[in-house]
Order: sequence, then structure tokens, then C-alpha cells
Amino acid sequence: MKGQLVEIPGYVAGTWAIDPAHSNVGFTIRHLMVSKVRGRFGTFEGTIVTGDDPLDSSVSATIDLASIDTGIAQRDAHVRSADFLDVEKYPTMAYRSTGMRPDGDDFVLDGELTLRGLTRQVPLKLEVGGFSPDPFLDDPFKGARVGLTATGEISRLEFGVGDTTKVPGGAGLGLGEKVQITLEIQAALQTS
Repeated sequence: MKGQLVEIPGYVAGTWAIDPAHSNVGFTIRHLMVSKVRGRFGTFEGTIVTGDDPLDSSVSATIDLASIDTGIAQRDAHVRSADFLDVEKYPTMAYRSTGMRPDGDDFVLDGELTLRGLTRQVPLKLEVGGFSPDPFLDDPFKGARVGLTATGEISRLEFGVGDTTKVPGGAGLGLGEKVQITLEIQAALQTS
């Protein structure tokens, strides 16, 4: 599809800064094979570069792993420990896109996720919410806004996160292997 311009209504080429006040980096994982635990990371930053052709766009982002919030302080402390994220040794995780391709009305963002010193390919399904003029005249991010939703899945075991303890009876892992990722991103066009 390279060479054929993809059109997105209201599209603006440029460099964008992710606005953490209007964005959410969340995840969901199965617990004891019977329910799901949801959480989020509160501190993150990133840059989106939209090319003249949307397929030439790129993303880079860094997430502060210590900012994990599952709503239970004791659980969050355990997840920060060497048993899981080991934030003392690996304080951040990073994502860097390597390409973008159309997928029906949406896109797939191909990229590399680095977590606990390991880098793996992680594609994200990307939905463009839209482009809009920035209505916040006193906001330091002046110009335009873009909204994006990205979803994907990683195997926590491929990154050495957690263990393989089984639930009683051997019905499955106590903590699911797959982690669902949901990113609701709003970014502001950088004008300087």
C-alpha cells in the first residue's frame, strides 16, 4: 500500500506531544482464571510524528512503571517489586513504532516494546478518533489536537514478568499470561 496516499478527514501532518492530562494508559489481566484486574499508569510521555502520508507516521513513548495504579496500594507495591516489574532496576518501559499499515478503516501500528530489558515486537490496532483545532487558548499546547485509541496484547511471560504459579486443581495460571493494553491518547500539535 506504500505509495498510495491514505486519507483521513481533517488530517494534520506535524509533531505532537502526548497530553497526559487527557490520555490514559491502561491494562487488563486475568486473575485466578475467574476475573479481570484493571490498572493504569499515571506518568508517561511520548511524541507522535504524523507524516505527509499517514503511513509514514511514527510514535515513541516512555511509561514510568512506578506510576502503576490498580486501586490497591498493597498490590501496586508487589507489582513494582522484583517479582513483577522490578522498577528499581527497570524504571520505565518504552515503545517505538517501526511502521504503520492500513487495516480496514483503521490501522496497525507495528513497533517494539522494551520492558525489563527485553524488547519484543508488539503490534497495536490503531483507531484515529479525529483531528480538531485546540479550543484551549491559554493551554501551552496551542494549535490542534488529535485523538487516538490503540489496543493490543502482550505475553507477560515473554518479558519475564511474574511467575507461572497455577491455580489449585491446575486449571490455569493464577495470573493470566496475556495482558490486554488499551491506550486512549490525546496529543497536541507542537507549534515551536
